[in-house]
Amino acid sequence: MNIAYDLVIRGGRVADGLGSPLYEADIAVQDGRIAAVGRVQAKGRQEFDASGAVVAPGFVDIHTHYDGQAVWDSTLASSSWHGVTTVVMGNCGVGFAPVHKQDHDRLIELMEGVEDIPGVALHEGLDWNWESFDDYLRAVERRPHDLDLCAQLPHGALRVYVMGERAARMEAATPEDIARMRELACEAMRAGALGFSTSRSINHRTIKGDPTPSLRATEDELTGIAMGLADAGSGVLQLLSDFDTPSMEEEFAMLRRIVEKSGRPLSFTVAQKHDDPEGWRKLLGLVAEAVADGLPIRGQVAPRPIGMLLGLQASLNPFSGSRIYREIADKSLEERVAIMRDPAFKEKLLDELSRTTRKRLELKLLFPFGDPPIYEPDPETSIEAQAARLGRSADDLAYELTLKDEGRAYLYTPFANYRHGNLDACREMMEDPNTVIGLGDGGAHVGMISDASFPTFLMTHWAKECGREDGFDQSWLIKRQTTDTARALGLLDRGVIAPGMKADLNIIDVEKLALSAPRMKFDLPAGGKRLLQKADGYRATIVSGVVTYRDGEATGALPGRLVRGPQAIAV
Repeated sequence: MNIAYDLVIRGGRVADGLGSPLYEADIAVQDGRIAAVGRVQAKGRQEFDASGAVVAPGFVDIHTHYDGQAVWDSTLASSSWHGVTTVVMGNCGVGFAPVHKQDHDRLIELMEGVEDIPGVALHEGLDWNWESFDDYLRAVERRPHDLDLCAQLPHGALRVYVMGERAARMEAATPEDIARMRELACEAMRAGALGFSTSRSINHRTIKGDPTPSLRATEDELTGIAMGLADAGSGVLQLLSDFDTPSMEEEFAMLRRIVEKSGRPLSFTVAQKHDDPEGWRKLLGLVAEAVADGLPIRGQVAPRPIGMLLGLQASLNPFSGSRIYREIADKSLEERVAIMRDPAFKEKLLDELSRTTRKRLELKLLFPFGDPPIYEPDPETSIEAQAARLGRSADDLAYELTLKDEGRAYLYTPFANYRHGNLDACREMMEDPNTVIGLGDGGAHVGMISDASFPTFLMTHWAKECGREDGFDQSWLIKRQTTDTARALGLLDRGVIAPGMKADLNIIDVEKLALSAPRMKFDLPAGGKRLLQKADGYRATIVSGVVTYRDGEATGALPGRLVRGPQAIAV
């Protein structure tokens, strides 16, 4: 038998990425592309037996923050451990280019505050061997990676680059400022940016507490930048907004006008706010009206609660606001655990909590996390509910649970998408034809959130094949994180298993697919910490025809590359 291909995957059940029923077939790969799908007679230099496994396209994660890590690290964990073969970074208006030398610290402070990435790690890891956005892309390109990366132009960096201190003071951009930002946005798209991102959320602040520079950008400014994308003839718009200034309807009307004028596609974050649990329905209703009028607007949604992990190793714990806890906060984990196990210290801290008025966690939405992790916890298992049954205070029980596993245990508090104690809102958002799944924030919130595992969660929690009676078909879930995410950003060369498409693939043992609990590692530059989360069940992950992971372990191959701009279907 002649060797005709670089790789042949034999006997797997193919999920084509289009939502079609699974079917058994071989897949041949040559020169990084899928060469044939069906019965492959010829032999490959490398053969992979996929019997009993699902073969799916590589997952495309459109919402990450690897902007810093991509410069110093070739392994983009945790995303690469969850079948992700393409990530899009530069979301939420934060990033590191373009930049003047005097603004390096300002952009680090913004990234640290908004995305909870340790400033010490960014100071140590970034060599700042760039000024323009094209320079930054070249810096990313110089390092090989274990998956493909796409970058977006961040509004915060762009605004500071053009306006300097006036941007930080949130002054309105002048016509000259807007013209310059339009010019730079066009240059960035032509250099290979996939799009432009901005934030209009009051929750996004620098580590010093200052609002993000883009918070109050005017419609004229946003339109001018969008027209820069129109000038280049490419690029998507990504936005996070509180949708309350002055109102949801007026904010959305402004976004409509920007899309109408520029013609560029827009996606923005949609989540169930716990203080407005039905607002997301109204927002998606506005999206539906816009789509019916022919506008390319999508909501970006999450498949599970958006929440935080609290613990002694995390950025926050249930007692972070306590004056008495803060007295020991700088000590090592071992020292803090020893002190907190002293009954006298515990009594003093809990007494303080009982006597002080402070902003408290919503204890009915604070849960033990567990291993394996539970992302749809029964409300009856909340700290508050358990404490009531035990006749104890919720603070007392939270204190005890925080000290488990030598202080390495976590509590979980959903702050969005869980107002009613279930994931019904997430289900409806995912089913909406005008949404796309994102918001995993890979590379960010490293001390309190571990949502780069969204792709694995989708497969394990929501699939009928994994035991959920009211679940979705596996092929549809795969479509949602391959074809749908890829096409939303113009990456038309991936996300589908068909001849000519990029050979980014996952071989998945569905019966063994499972999430592990996140663990804190101290492996960022300067010893910075980050939560990392692994998964079982991935027999192999393949990028451009090269096996990068086998049974969850890296092969050492680094075929990932920077993707410059939208990608056409190969002919």
